[in-house]
Amino acid sequence: MANAASGMAVHDDCKLKFQELKSKRSYRFIVFKIEEQQVVVEKLGDPSESYEDFMASFPANECRYAVYDFNFTTNENCQKSKIFFVAWSPDTSKVRMKMVYASSKDRFKRELDGIQVDMQATDPSEMSLDLVKARAI
Repeated sequence: MANAASGMAVHDDCKLKFQELKSKRSYRFIVFKIEEQQVVVEKLGDPSESYEDFMASFPANECRYAVYDFNFTTNENCQKSKIFFVAWSPDTSKVRMKMVYASSKDRFKRELDGIQVDMQATDPSEMSLDLVKARAI
């Protein structure tokens, strides 16, 4: 269903793949893009893929949304996992694209039930592994 404010629909596959990441750990990450007025899955990251693989999935001058299933060990030596939502909006992307992604972000996030940490990044340093670790703990 399209959102009246942004006119953006969310493809059912986005929610389905997110549920598989969340409940079955079928994927390490999912990258989404807006195409023809709807959010669609662009890339599914295999559970064996690394954070570097995730970072390499973002185009240098186009916006994207993504979710990442981050596994970590707490200071108490407990294994934990948190699902991060990343809104990638590089400074080099077109203004119109940035506006469309910004106006659709909140509605899209509401479709993905289970996101624990929200990040906004305009360059790779703003979503470095160190920052993700700091936000997770």
